[in-house]
Amino acid sequence: MGSFDRARDLSVFAAVAATGSFSAAGRQLALTPSGVSRTIDRIEARLGTRLLLRTTRALTLTAEGRTYLGGARRILADLDEVEQGIANQGAPRGRIRVSAAVSHGRVCIVPLLKAFTRAHPLIVVDINLSDEKVDVAQGQADVAVRSGPLPDSVLMARRLGDNGRTIVASPEYLAERGTPRAPQDLAQHNCLNFNFRRAEPTWPFRVDGETKALTVDGSIEANSGETLLQLALDGVGIARVGNFGIGRALADGRLVPLLEPFNPGDREVFHAVFVGGANIPARIRLFVDYLAEHYGEVTDQQI
Repeated sequence: MGSFDRARDLSVFAAVAATGSFSAAGRQLALTPSGVSRTIDRIEARLGTRLLLRTTRALTLTAEGRTYLGGARRILADLDEVEQGIANQGAPRGRIRVSAAVSHGRVCIVPLLKAFTRAHPLIVVDINLSDEKVDVAQGQADVAVRSGPLPDSVLMARRLGDNGRTIVASPEYLAERGTPRAPQDLAQHNCLNFNFRRAEPTWPFRVDGETKALTVDGSIEANSGETLLQLALDGVGIARVGNFGIGRALADGRLVPLLEPFNPGDREVFHAVFVGGANIPARIRLFVDYLAEHYGEVTDQQI
């Protein structure tokens, strides 16, 4: 089979996955539903595996189908980029799907986009701020900004920077409930925490030269650092949040840092993760390089 036929097959499969039906994909590509069905059958026969589960009501991707779709989308995007780049004298263009956590993305990533898009007007940055992780390897995003240690993965990672954490509360909360002077005093306070499955209900403290984990408890848990910060500002309780989000609130007294002599000084590392290899699209390489170069310019700003 020629490379043109392979590219056509990839386009048909991607259209079926996007529309959820052979008929809709056919209308999009000016093909008959039976022609679309034969193309999918041919792909599955060539690969020797089922990519789609067919019922009378719906089409569902198998695990192999999701993997194939991720590769198909990347290949088709590369083809578009090559053709569009030639048409525009080699200038990088196309869409970059970017994923980042809500609070971190708003403070540290979004402020960089104005200068990037002005420098590269043919590139569209499609940014999704969510505290739910997306699967970059399966093609759900081109670049994801993630914090903490990275698991073993086929993905490439570019270190952007790191950030500390501080325990904070509002003056109103402290006036009502008192100010904790030692970690064990937190047992008498409303400690706001994350509700991620991977999150532990503990905060680390440096005591007698050792870092120890202390279990904390409170009336509200959330999946967003921005939510916890707002609750602390509203006087609901005490929160342990990233430093990138609290500079101005500390400076103007809306938040008070707590238990700083016991701060373990742990740092949260941030990476840009993406699918690597010899054929990384130029637009993605440009964007990751830009983030790595300019990230520190915004993380030090007070908001």
